Amino acid sequence: MKVDGGSGIGGSLRTAGALAKEHESAGYDGFWTAETSHDPFLPLLLAGEHTETIELGTSIAVAFARNPMTLANTGYDLHAYTGRFILGLGSQIKPHITKRFSMEWSQPAARMREMILAIRAIWDCWNNGTKLDFRGDFYSHTLMTPFFDPGPNPHGSPKIFLAGVGPLMTEVAGEVADGFICHGFTTERFLREVTIPALERGRAKAGKTMDGFEIVGPSFVVTGNTEEEIGKAADATRKQISFYGSTPSYRPVLDLHGWGGLQEELNGLSKQGEWDKMGTLIDDDVLNTFAVVAEPEAIAPELHRRYGDCIQRISFYAPYQADPDRWKQVMSDIKSG
Repeated sequence: MKVDGGSGIGGSLRTAGALAKEHESAGYDGFWTAETSHDPFLPLLLAGEHTETIELGTSIAVAFARNPMTLANTGYDLHAYTGRFILGLGSQIKPHITKRFSMEWSQPAARMREMILAIRAIWDCWNNGTKLDFRGDFYSHTLMTPFFDPGPNPHGSPKIFLAGVGPLMTEVAGEVADGFICHGFTTERFLREVTIPALERGRAKAGKTMDGFEIVGPSFVVTGNTEEEIGKAADATRKQISFYGSTPSYRPVLDLHGWGGLQEELNGLSKQGEWDKMGTLIDDDVLNTFAVVAEPEAIAPELHRRYGDCIQRISFYAPYQADPDRWKQVMSDIKSG
């Protein structure tokens, strides 16, 4: 199992290179940026400059804030420079796309499928000289003159990973992507009963098996050196789980466990701005279902018990690193199984 770090890292250009170098030295297999308050791509250029082997990816870049050509260009350039870039995409939710980015929102799963196919068509044009003639319901790309054609990428096309929760978007990932990024708000049961069957349906549509397809597993881990540290980490994770749980589109995860009513309570409190109170609704049962709660040495066995047979890499939401030597052993145990 690969171990990725950097998840949740924003866009600090001053620290990106050094941070990526630290992750590589610590033995991480991948370094991921997130699109929050900064651009997710720019830090990866610096990360590539300061590292040699670690994979570099976005987890995630907001796809619908852009178009296939801009994503194709950015992904091409980062991969041409590093040879290690993974284009991780996500849809975000409608209010952010329409109100924050002022972009169109409709049929997100169908639109995402077409977007990824369009990106691949553009890369095929550049790498293989294929005539650009992509015509879809949402995107059309039919013009590519030599002045705008960068030519073949020395490293080929980047991998594309897609994030999702619902079965429709997950099925799209199986059909047109190279990997799937599980949302942190995913449980082992949801992964096995909803996510993986949807991915398998998508792979079957494309005439493919799950061989070579990478699943980046759920990532909540609560740990620490002392009971007090573990308690503080648990409180922070309860708040994060409650934040995600308040989102209507994530309710199916709670419904599967019989906790659908919790979503309504959390949503109501979120509208009142009661963010701290929301965390108190996440009891130990819910916390332990979404997160691995354990001392550092017990993390690897529990991760492998839950996910060892069904995910290829784990990306920690907020990894414990207070004791580097202790954490390095944890990582080694996760990788070795």
